[in-house]
Amino acid sequence: MWASIRIRPHCPVAGLVLFLILVTVFCGAGIEIVAAEESEPNPPELKLSLRDAIQAAVDNNVNVRLLKERIAAAQSAANTSFGALLPNVSGHASWRNQTINLAAFGLPQDRLGALGLSGSVTQPFDVYDARASLVQNIFSLSLIQRWRAAKSGVDVANLEAEVTKRDVMATVGLLYMEATRAAAAVNARQADMELSQQLLKLAQDRKKAGVATGLDVTREEVQLENTRQRLLVADNDHESAKLNLIRALGIDFDVRLTLTDELAFVTVASQTPTHALLAARENRAELKAQVTRQKLASLSLSSITSERIPSLSLNGDYGWIGLKPDDALVTRSIGLMLSVPIFDGGQREARISETRSRVRQESIRMEDVSDQITLEVRHALLTLDSSTQQVSVAEKGIELAKKELTFARDRFAAGLTTNIEVTNAQTSMARARDNVIEALFRFNASRINLARAKGEIENLF
Repeated sequence: MWASIRIRPHCPVAGLVLFLILVTVFCGAGIEIVAAEESEPNPPELKLSLRDAIQAAVDNNVNVRLLKERIAAAQSAANTSFGALLPNVSGHASWRNQTINLAAFGLPQDRLGALGLSGSVTQPFDVYDARASLVQNIFSLSLIQRWRAAKSGVDVANLEAEVTKRDVMATVGLLYMEATRAAAAVNARQADMELSQQLLKLAQDRKKAGVATGLDVTREEVQLENTRQRLLVADNDHESAKLNLIRALGIDFDVRLTLTDELAFVTVASQTPTHALLAARENRAELKAQVTRQKLASLSLSSITSERIPSLSLNGDYGWIGLKPDDALVTRSIGLMLSVPIFDGGQREARISETRSRVRQESIRMEDVSDQITLEVRHALLTLDSSTQQVSVAEKGIELAKKELTFARDRFAAGLTTNIEVTNAQTSMARARDNVIEALFRFNASRINLARAKGEIENLF
């Protein structure tokens, strides 16, 4: 409901009252808006070290959880194969009302008449039957080998889960390092901003003193804006890196992720390719998994070829049967059945040929896995050695860049030159900071890759 207020223009008191009312209304609305904004809950902060990030990934990563389900499925398949070797007991109870054509059983009409039957079809009668049946495989080499193959499938699933777990640990470690690199880049750009502001003030002061020109000031303003642009890019890269890390961790995106570890250089003991390869061949789960896959393929082949061997089973049943429930009598049967495969249209031979091909494929894959591990170890060693030298060179470079900047600033302050030397020194300083960050990132990434290649990723963190 709206209320209209008519105020005469010549009444200053009424105009003042209206002004106060409007100010009160809008101020009240503003307070409500600010209160509503302040009432919004801030996202929770999550502080993570590298070790915490690795543990969170192992617990929550989607791929790790999927592999756990594969282990459960493989174990269920093994239980199914084992169940075929155990007794199979079933029971049933039935009632049926039926008639029988006795002539279909070889009893002619004339003989039926002698038995007092007027026709070949009997009168309806009831049959009650309650029975338990038992089937037990006494010997079947094919089923035994199939069960052993299923158990090897469980081992393969466990080893594949271990491979995935280590891959996730290495991936999260690299993503964490990328996020720390992005954070270091933000800090470097902030340092560049502070330096640009200081040099801009220096240029402005020198211009006021009549030593510098407007071009010197403009040149520093351009440098400042370029640095501000790079800072915005660095901030965006930092947030994107944290989002990628959150995705790999499998946690909620609505958190403020704070990384507690920073890029740093640590001393790494030197190692030869021979010792690194020995450790890799002993620890890499990929090799163990491939060996188990070869065993699985061989057992599958043995299971199919064993189908040529006769199998022996025990069959029996026990129950009550009669025309009436009260008249039902106990009956039973028990016997052995020897099954001898003779010819199945060539299906078995085709499956044997297919499985033999799989055995050969797994042998080829074994060679490929071995070569891949050798490549990863040697490449990681080369990268680690190179990145170690890069860190040393980058640290020396930043010291020289600091000296260059000091000399250029002093020369410009003394009026011996324009600030072109200063801006060049600024660029050199920014490049030196980036070189240090990149060298430290490559060093830490190569440490992670080497630990992954040697199968010792758990020991690194």
